[in-house]
Amino acid sequence: MENLAALDQKHFIHPTSSIQEQQVSGPKAIFSRGEGIYLFDRDGNKYIDAMSSLWNVNIGHGRGEIAAVAKEQMEKLAYSSAFATFSHEPAIRLAAKLASLAPGDLNAVFFTSGGSESNDTAIKLIRHYWKLQGKAKKKKIITLKRAYHGVAAASTSATGIPEFWEMAGHLTTGNIHVANPYMSTATQAITNLQETIETEGAENIAAFMIEPVQGSGGVLIPPDDYLRDVRRVCKDNDILFVADEVITGFGRTGKMFGVQNWGIQPDVMTFAKGVTSGYLPLGGVMVSDKIHEIFKEKSTGTLFHGFTYSGHPTATAIALKNIEIIEREHLIQHAQKMGELLLKGLQTIRGKLAIVGDVRGIGLLAALELVADKAANKRFDPEKRLRLR
Repeated sequence: MENLAALDQKHFIHPTSSIQEQQVSGPKAIFSRGEGIYLFDRDGNKYIDAMSSLWNVNIGHGRGEIAAVAKEQMEKLAYSSAFATFSHEPAIRLAAKLASLAPGDLNAVFFTSGGSESNDTAIKLIRHYWKLQGKAKKKKIITLKRAYHGVAAASTSATGIPEFWEMAGHLTTGNIHVANPYMSTATQAITNLQETIETEGAENIAAFMIEPVQGSGGVLIPPDDYLRDVRRVCKDNDILFVADEVITGFGRTGKMFGVQNWGIQPDVMTFAKGVTSGYLPLGGVMVSDKIHEIFKEKSTGTLFHGFTYSGHPTATAIALKNIEIIEREHLIQHAQKMGELLLKGLQTIRGKLAIVGDVRGIGLLAALELVADKAANKRFDPEKRLRLR
């Protein structure tokens, strides 16, 4: 039998992983099968996939309906380009379905292959929108410290976690990171945002981009009025509000989209992950009617932006079936109900274990903090990694 672990070490550079750890210890597990909430490795071990892999397998592993749809679509039209206005039914129907689900008047969709591409695309479309109106100076993008928006060029620079910049440096300019309400207070964070806009000049700021709940930054849930206050500040200063729903979309928080927990209407919304539950890569950007009308009126000639797999027929067919399952099985309501039970369970664990600090959750998006000293909220030394094997 081939030594897969050795082949992994020799040939597979893993994303967001320690290369040195891989070379010393090999892959943590080599999975061979998934079923519901479980993953199985080649040694027969069974795991609960507690994070839904990367917060994306919203309907669970091994759904035969998805495989059947993929087979059917592949036999008909596995791939077709959407460049130069060529089109096909699955992408058209998915765009219409998403428009029916999205908050407010987000009725037009640009498809990508994933979250990083979606956020890069959003930034380019936003800059194009302002340029079409003679406001080309409006280029800067405001995001939060500890935000995660992806690892492509613009999305890496928009990300507010320094470790992601240190690898290759900032790849784009015009990104501003402001205080988030979790590191201080909502009032202080709004004040910092307003001061930043005044310093930078609203005439130079294109958009404010935010995750409704910061995911990779630590599952940080905003205070009740924070997002509404941000939306007001953006509107007052003619700045577009962008909701990054890559993690929070498609039921993860107990609503179809995370911003719906606070009644927010974004100008732009990005998505990926849960749109296909990870069965094939797919993402996208949705824009408001106001933005789409400017594009239709003033964006003459070719829109020089697009990906080979924008609107991939098989991926969009899978997305349609995935959303059908979410709705048919009432998985959004289920996420809300089970999220309440999950949070109670985490609170029980906190009461029993000295190393568990704060716990928090919204729907099936939750976290607990491990601390060396609960009373002082002192963290463990990050240089001393806890090994579970």
